[in-house]
Amino acid sequence: MRWLADGRRIVCGLLVDAEGSSPFEPGVFMLVDAQGAIEGSITGGCVEADVVTNALAILEGSEAPRLLRYGVSDGLAQSVGLMCGGAVQVLVHELRGAARDVCAQAFDALAREESVAMATLVDGPSAGAKLAVIDGRVTGGLGGPELLDHTVSADLGALGERRTSALRHYGDGGEALGAVCSVHLHGFGVPPTLVLVGAIDYSAAVAALASQIGYRVVIVDAREPFARSDRFSRVAEVQIGWPDAAIDARRLRSGDAVIVFSHDSKFDEPAILAALRSAAGYIGALGSRRTAAERNARLADLGVDAEELRRVHSPCGLDIGAATPEEVAISIMAEVIAARSGRVGKPLVSAAGAIRPR
Repeated sequence: MRWLADGRRIVCGLLVDAEGSSPFEPGVFMLVDAQGAIEGSITGGCVEADVVTNALAILEGSEAPRLLRYGVSDGLAQSVGLMCGGAVQVLVHELRGAARDVCAQAFDALAREESVAMATLVDGPSAGAKLAVIDGRVTGGLGGPELLDHTVSADLGALGERRTSALRHYGDGGEALGAVCSVHLHGFGVPPTLVLVGAIDYSAAVAALASQIGYRVVIVDAREPFARSDRFSRVAEVQIGWPDAAIDARRLRSGDAVIVFSHDSKFDEPAILAALRSAAGYIGALGSRRTAAERNARLADLGVDAEELRRVHSPCGLDIGAATPEEVAISIMAEVIAARSGRVGKPLVSAAGAIRPR
């Protein structure tokens, strides 16, 4: 956003497709300006130097966009270090004209936490053209037939709030069934929400870590003196009020999480009941095994059945021997990520299958 506002010439290296093993998912990008400044990464260091060389060539000669392919069997890929066994395609293109405006609008909307999905034309004379759907509004265009913009906009809308990418192919008239032009679609979505109940040391530690990995964190406590410290407001939104009312007021989704820390049954249990009424994908509660068993018994007395209780991770966190609040935060957020990915959180050396979820 700063580079666009400064009026710099910018080339973007966009990872549009990956086959097999790849350090990052499609949708990540790096930027190079006319002075050779570099931001971002697309393969964690494997092919970046070659992408920068191509970016500078475009800036020096105002050349057309380039679709570069790097694979483990390619001599170029071996020379630049892509040895992870996969293949990637990178579109190197200058952000010009309308594409700059689309990016500026999209990233400004992301800063306001609006839902954004963006399409980039990968091939043809208009390669690099961009179209975005921002909170339901369409801006920009791909420079092809009118039907193409319409079809791509519908596909972007179908991504909804999923933070995912796809390389789609369309017909020469812009119809969905075809293989004439390729378009990269990327849904930025909105940040997942993490609601922490109780303003204590563990809340501050979890909030600091969760905010770094993309969560919008809210700490809720009805006890205003407990929540007054700026150690909470530095890392999260602080809300004074009853936790169950605060949770009910939010439309939590499957990517969101609720974790209860207050150690006071008059706050904890109504908060858990409210979380169970929501679609939150992760519900956790801190405490010993004895505390968890006693809490579960009280929840059962309140009518919570066994299947609902299984949604509650209590005691929350992975068994890594955590002791300090910061270590406990790592344990808890590791379990949140594992639950979101459908994993159980065991050492990679003892697991089989793909390391990164697809």
